[in-house]
Amino acid sequence: MMDLETADALHLAGNIDAAADAYRRLIAADQGNVAAWHGLGAARLRAGAFGEASDALRRAVRLRPEEVGAWGLLAEALFRLGDVERAIYAYRRAATADSMRKKAEENVAIIIPGSASAGKADVFSARYAWGRHLAAGVSPVERPPRPPSGGKLRIGYVSAFFDKPNWMKPVYGVINRHDRDRFEVHLVSLGGDPSASAGYREHDHDVIWQVGSCDDEKIARLLAAAGIDVLVDLNAYSAPKWLRIFLHRPAPVQLGWFNSYATSGLDCFDGIIGDDVVIPAVEEGFYTERVLRVRGTYLAFEVFHAAPDVAPPPCSSHQGRLTFGALASAYKLNDLTLDIWARILRSAPTSRLLVRASTLAEPSNRDHLHARLAARGVASERVDLEGGAAHFDFLRSYDRIDIALDTFPYNGGTTTTEALWQGVPVLTYVGDRWVARTSASLLRAAGLDDWVASHEDDLVAKASALVPDPATPASLAALRAGMRARLAASAACDTAGLCLALEQIYRQFRS
Repeated sequence: MMDLETADALHLAGNIDAAADAYRRLIAADQGNVAAWHGLGAARLRAGAFGEASDALRRAVRLRPEEVGAWGLLAEALFRLGDVERAIYAYRRAATADSMRKKAEENVAIIIPGSASAGKADVFSARYAWGRHLAAGVSPVERPPRPPSGGKLRIGYVSAFFDKPNWMKPVYGVINRHDRDRFEVHLVSLGGDPSASAGYREHDHDVIWQVGSCDDEKIARLLAAAGIDVLVDLNAYSAPKWLRIFLHRPAPVQLGWFNSYATSGLDCFDGIIGDDVVIPAVEEGFYTERVLRVRGTYLAFEVFHAAPDVAPPPCSSHQGRLTFGALASAYKLNDLTLDIWARILRSAPTSRLLVRASTLAEPSNRDHLHARLAARGVASERVDLEGGAAHFDFLRSYDRIDIALDTFPYNGGTTTTEALWQGVPVLTYVGDRWVARTSASLLRAAGLDDWVASHEDDLVAKASALVPDPATPASLAALRAGMRARLAASAACDTAGLCLALEQIYRQFRS
């Protein structure tokens, strides 16, 4: 009989499948073995089997509610499955242990904008509280005299994702257009580096910083010594550890743009850049930063990577059967999103749903999502769940989707731009916070206001009305055929205008 010590040794050695089998044998012999349930959950989490992991870890915490380590792992598994509300609860149970409090509070601060039950005040409170922990013991670095720059303003962009062409469509759309006679551009790379394949157009006078192996204080001192005038964070909570660079205050002006979606909760940013759709004036009190707005959309984008040609809508050859779809990250598939999708599918019984995300390659994750939809009255036969693929092939999925459904409250950003570029309209509604309005920002900038509902019921009604309408296939075909030309002529792809607006903001701070 294999014992727990042997199973744990297999796990620690990285022999994950063998460890999981060992934990299962222990559980078969004793259903009350908390450590074995905990171990099985940890092993399956490590393998990306979040559905199976969450089941095992739930058993562990039911048997022993004080098992804070299991609560922490359960929170991660739940989040990866899109069960955001329960993930936050689990993180907060884990935070009752001093050893886990800081990490658990950080994770709550990261994911809370995507919680439908958390309001704007809750988001602000969670991020402000975690920001106080992050800032503890961090002191500003000394800024020596600024080296000469020939009258140019030095702009530093900080990102851990410069090598991601699908993410960087707005970023490189701006950076490639900066006026190098007036601005000296520094790209502070904390991960993969800028490249032509990612969309960056090399300029002789740009400075590429490859500093991902350095700690935050060293990076801050280097930036201060270089005399950066305006330092722009492109990471926000997608790479939260690097927020400490900004807490060291290496530049006289520090701004957040592109990947913010809510306040940072920190006092070290002088401004956060959005637009009128995502941050109405009445909500400025929920930001520690000064709110700055550009005209149009703050996410204006340009496609640099290869993309498939736009295909006709599939309903053109399947009269009366409309396929809704979402190529969103699975962590956005929370209860509110599934509730809305299920309402649409129940009201349009001839329609289908295609969902594709990298985590859905794993069987237990698919089973978990099928079960959640079935509990809402949507049979698995109507839903196709698929895993990820190489990016070009992933985009070909839109050939099989008539209309994309947004996620709520955590809208698409990259997902929305890619759906539109493939000719597929996105149905969304104007939510109650920044992250719930990014799609509305893009769609309105593209002149696609008809696809932006005013509220949840309006969205369901719009979707339901499209399915039986005999004019829908021809309407979608015409929309798809002209979509890229429409986008190119609209504010949604006016990266030149966005660049000028950002340059004006940067100079305004230094005037």
